[in-house]
Amino acid sequence: MSLAPGGLWRRLLLVSVAVCAASGLVYELALLSLSTSLNGGGIVETSLIVAGYVAALGLGALCAKPFLRWPAQTFLAVETILGLVGGTSAIILYVTFATIGQSTVLLVVATALIGMLVGAELPLLMTLVQRGRIADARSAGSLLATLNFADYAGALVGGLAWPFVLLPTLGLMRGTLAAGMINLLAALFLGAVLLRHWIPARRFAASITALLVAVAVLAVLLVRSDGIVTTARQSLYADPVIYAHQSDYQDIVVTERGQDRRLFLNGGLQYSTRDEYRYTESLVYPVLHDDARDVLVIGGGDGLAARELLKMDIEVTQVELDPAVIRLANTVLREDNGGALEDPRVNVIVDDAFTWLRAGGEGRAYDAVIIDLPDPNNETMARLYSEEFYTLAHRVLAPGGRMVVQSSSAFTTPDVFWRVNATLEAAGCEDVIPYHVHVPTFGDWGFNLCAPSGTQLRLPAGAPELRYLDDEVLAAAGVFGRDNRPRELEPSTLDRPHIVEDLRRGYRQAGQ
Repeated sequence: MSLAPGGLWRRLLLVSVAVCAASGLVYELALLSLSTSLNGGGIVETSLIVAGYVAALGLGALCAKPFLRWPAQTFLAVETILGLVGGTSAIILYVTFATIGQSTVLLVVATALIGMLVGAELPLLMTLVQRGRIADARSAGSLLATLNFADYAGALVGGLAWPFVLLPTLGLMRGTLAAGMINLLAALFLGAVLLRHWIPARRFAASITALLVAVAVLAVLLVRSDGIVTTARQSLYADPVIYAHQSDYQDIVVTERGQDRRLFLNGGLQYSTRDEYRYTESLVYPVLHDDARDVLVIGGGDGLAARELLKMDIEVTQVELDPAVIRLANTVLREDNGGALEDPRVNVIVDDAFTWLRAGGEGRAYDAVIIDLPDPNNETMARLYSEEFYTLAHRVLAPGGRMVVQSSSAFTTPDVFWRVNATLEAAGCEDVIPYHVHVPTFGDWGFNLCAPSGTQLRLPAGAPELRYLDDEVLAAAGVFGRDNRPRELEPSTLDRPHIVEDLRRGYRQAGQ
């Protein structure tokens, strides 16, 4: 069949090319999302995925050269494999991570394979349209430009569809499966309508059958994906999972066994109801001076810090990035925080803390700032442990105000702990007081208090009777053993986020 330039068939071909390109980019974005959710998504992994994908595009184009004699059949085979591999990549990687514990190698392999398959598309399509006499030699350049435009326009659609449609509505696993289905259906349309006369009948039947089988496989997985993910997720946690949700920012899981309820973000334990009071009391009360009445909490979306502050009848401004965590705090975790975030004395602001502080916040000064964020296991989190961020937070303190930062384990990750200390000093704190306490589920856990010169570790006047902390315990918290003396370190900055490697090095050494 000959397709006339500018005709209906040509437009249908270009639309199909755009759909396939959109699916290809969705697979890549899904791999980047998985890298963040499963492995922290550091610069090294992100670079491997992006650079590996781009390099694989070129390799795929080269590998397609021996098959250009059979462009139609090869193109349908490539799309069948791409739809299957890309569509199932997220769920396979998640199950691998849940059962084996590491998926980086498979992540890189999946990136390379998807990139090669996507890279093979354009030379095959170019050969197809030339064989179909859509273009003569003089207009080949124009046709290539048109195909590139369709390819890039499709990539743009895929790039927008992933964060705004697929991920929020279907989630990571089902969203990737849906992209695979769309990819396969577009290829099925191409084969059944545009390419059927260019492939011998028997091979055409085999190609269409393979596409239909691939569609059926993804359809079954799409229906059963929730059960597969639930089963795999449960293997990650010792206790039964009672809540799980993939938000726009992180994987949120709550487990419960008896009276022990635990919150996990991206697989990392945030608290256990068995002993969270030790952590929360140690975080909140040392930062309060006797006249503190207005406190800013950055992070801490579980509402536990706000719960303690309300016991002191303090006005709280709570800045949390993820609205899903706020909803969780007001529902599943409400028993733990006492409904603190719905108290009229708490003003909840859903925003990125760095952006919010840089914009001037609410234009007011606070008696205390509490920074309660997950550990800096990637460069995105590291910006909230930087000199620049602490400088912005320090500026919103009222005269005589204090700021406290949860600083990871003073024993397991000492470089992280002392890096936070050095970074606070660089951010303009008059005095930085390190202290640490024992939290059974965490181990030895540390905090750094930024305060006016001469400040002592003690409870504020009017503090309620606490379950763990008193002045004697707090004074002891400021004492460090000979195996954990202060370390002279450079501050962590946006330009040099040393704290990420500090954390990873501490984890590696702890596992030796």
